[in-house]
Amino acid sequence: MSTTLDTTPSDDLGVPAARRRSAELERSIRERPGRFRALTGDRPTGRLHLGHYFGTLHNRVRLQNLGVDMMVLIADYQVLTDRDVADRLTDHVEDLVLDYLAAGIDPDRATIFTHSAIPALNQLLLPFLSLVSVAELGRNPTVKDEIAHSRQSAVSGLMFTYPVHQAADILFCKAGLVPVGQDQLPHLEVARIIARRFNNRYGGTSAPVFPEPEALLSAAPLLLGTDGAKMSKSRGNAVDLAATADETARLIRGAKTDADRHITYDPVARPEVSSLVLLAALCLDRDPHEVAGEIGGRGAAALKATVTEAVNERFAPIRARRAELAGDRAHVRRVLRDGNERATVIADATLGEVRAAMNSLY
Repeated sequence: MSTTLDTTPSDDLGVPAARRRSAELERSIRERPGRFRALTGDRPTGRLHLGHYFGTLHNRVRLQNLGVDMMVLIADYQVLTDRDVADRLTDHVEDLVLDYLAAGIDPDRATIFTHSAIPALNQLLLPFLSLVSVAELGRNPTVKDEIAHSRQSAVSGLMFTYPVHQAADILFCKAGLVPVGQDQLPHLEVARIIARRFNNRYGGTSAPVFPEPEALLSAAPLLLGTDGAKMSKSRGNAVDLAATADETARLIRGAKTDADRHITYDPVARPEVSSLVLLAALCLDRDPHEVAGEIGGRGAAALKATVTEAVNERFAPIRARRAELAGDRAHVRRVLRDGNERATVIADATLGEVRAAMNSLY
């Protein structure tokens, strides 16, 4: 069999096609959720914030509650993609577990695990790297963006190859679903290409070793930070899930708005005001136009008061649960240990299949 690498991405993960397929997948999930396994996760670089909750956490809990087998990765090795050292890593990992549990991730129905604790997952990186070219990695638009915004003075090998590491994350557990935003489609395409090439090169006439994972595109709302820029852990412009009611009020009081006293919902013309309106609407489960209409001419102060009250009311139970869990760090570590053990069993089995397919069992 030829070993020439096909360098043209497939068309089946273009955004319009991915959206159509996501709608089909949602229908299938509702009908037979137990057929699906999903892989999702975060880098442990700080506490999660409201943007994470409405962008990903809420959806993970939804899928879990529908009956999808959820694999939730804490990507501790990938902290090093854009920084020289992983500062306060233990604290950040435990904070992520606390945020997950408080938000509703159930460790009896979801597997929470870390990169560094699963040797077989990381060993898959080696054969997977042989299936992609340097040119393909260099063309990946998300990698280009990450490199442009890197904190490092030089591009590390981990930064350059982390889409392949992400492919190992997805394929080690044979996840068929990956909830992503459309900006992550190029990474998922790398995983699909690697699965396809491995099956073609080593699969022979038997059943394929790896499924080609599919994108479950999220309709994640765009929430800006309090400074009007993208909400980010590193910018200090976000309201953490763990924030107190007083901290929330202080942060929202300082949020950027504009000079127009009449409050409207117009994300294009008034992004900062509209982001605050949207945050209140999400917390209240209401239409943002209605929320804006009720505030009307009462100005930014009334808007911020509405947002503060809505956020604090919506997240009070989550914050109380998180505070309770934070008092029992031994439980947090047990959750992680149990998840790592389950993920290790899966990874060892997959690596065994890979080695058998590659005729490297000796």
